[in-house]
Parts: sequence; C-alpha cells; structure tokens
Amino acid sequence: MDSRSIEELSLNHWPSLSTLVYDGWLLRFANGYTKRANSISPIYGSTYDLQRKMDDCEKMYRDQRLPVIYKITPFVHPVNLDEVLGERGYSQLDITSVQVLDLEHVRQPQLQGVKVSEEADPAWIHAFCAINRVKEEHKATMVTMLGNIKARKALISLYADGRAIACGCGVLERGYMGLFDIVTDPDYRNQGYAEQMILHLLQWGKQHGARHSYLAVVANNAPARRLYEKLGYTEIYRYWYRVKGMGERATHRYIQK
Repeated sequence: MDSRSIEELSLNHWPSLSTLVYDGWLLRFANGYTKRANSISPIYGSTYDLQRKMDDCEKMYRDQRLPVIYKITPFVHPVNLDEVLGERGYSQLDITSVQVLDLEHVRQPQLQGVKVSEEADPAWIHAFCAINRVKEEHKATMVTMLGNIKARKALISLYADGRAIACGCGVLERGYMGLFDIVTDPDYRNQGYAEQMILHLLQWGKQHGARHSYLAVVANNAPARRLYEKLGYTEIYRYWYRVKGMGERATHRYIQK
C-alpha cells in the first residue's frame, strides 16, 4: 500500500464529528478534540483561487470558534501550500513521523493481564481519560468519535497492581492495523508495559486479518520513537501542522492533543 493510502486510512480511523469537502480539501471539525480531527487535510486536487479558498476556510473555523489548522503531508494540493501558509503567517507545529511494520514476525507478548474490547466500555473510557488527562469538556466528543469509527477496532487496557495502567486503540482496515492513543500511566513508564500492550494489540490485529501496522509519533518524542524502533517500525513519511496566529501553548488551550 502506498503512503497516500496510509494517510487516507488514518483519516478513516480517527474520524471527526463532521467533515466538509471543499474543492479537494477535507475540513474536519470535532469540537476541538485533537488537531487531527479539527484540521484541514488538503490532499486532493484543488482548482479554486487559493487565496479566496483560504479566506473561506479561515471563516469557517472562526465560526466554529476553532483555530485554523492545516495538516501538511507530502500529498498536499497545491504542492507549494506549506510555503504559502508560512507567508500568510501560519506557524509550524508537531512534526510527526508516520511509520509502518510488517506483522509477519511480530513477537508474542510475555505479560498477560490485558482486556480487549471492540467497543468503548465505561471502564476503558475512565482509564484512558485519567491516564491521558482528557478534559471533561472533551469526553463526550471523544466517545462519539470512537463510535463513529466504521472499521473494526480494538480498545485495549493493560493491568498492573489491580488497575489499568496503559491503554490504546487499534483500527483494522484493508489489512492494516492503525495504532492510536497509546498511553501509559507516568508511574509505570519505561518499564516495558507499553511494549507488551502493543504486542497484544498487534496479535489481535493478526488474528483478525492484519498483515501490516502503521502509527504516527511526534518526531521529538524520543522515548516513544525508541519503543517503536524496538518493535520494528520504520518511517515512510512525515507531516506537520500549520496554525495561524497562535503559538503552541495557545493552540493547546483550544485543541486537546
């Protein structure tokens, strides 16, 4: 599967609450929960006047009281969009590495004590929100977004000391298992728990027909990148965000990671 198809899978696997298709651009809205679901993905052919089109997009996001965020991949249209956004005053945030893994020889996990569900039950929601510090105002949006995933999914929790200390989500489509929101309680990090949980998730994917996996990791997250390298993931492309008129701290006040 080519890289652009992986990008399409990632859009399917982390859906927004609503999407507006505007001349080849996908404008995604989800009440400010995650940049992925509240940004513009300009990945298809564009024919309208660019400056006017960007004016229209800015107005639509302002009307939703959201910052204007573009997701810049190698597949953007027009190809010079990143340069144009920079000239228009958009700052760059969160350079991210998209990585893939062939599941043929993925290792078996050693730790047990996991629970996998294909629906977001209350126990998983509670544990994930606590570990990932999801704001109360975003919980209902998060649950709705998980319910909007149309492909087969697995929500996993790993337990230690009688409680969930790591959570994650996997979504399976077209032989690819996408990993999302892999989080570990700070008190249990760097002890191998995340690796074991991911191995369980990948084995679940293999059992249900996955042959490959993909994920996205922020490039400056050194511990996570070491973990994924250990598991065998390799980078295939990078993307980043362009945000207008807001620094990183200001953006995070409006957009849950």
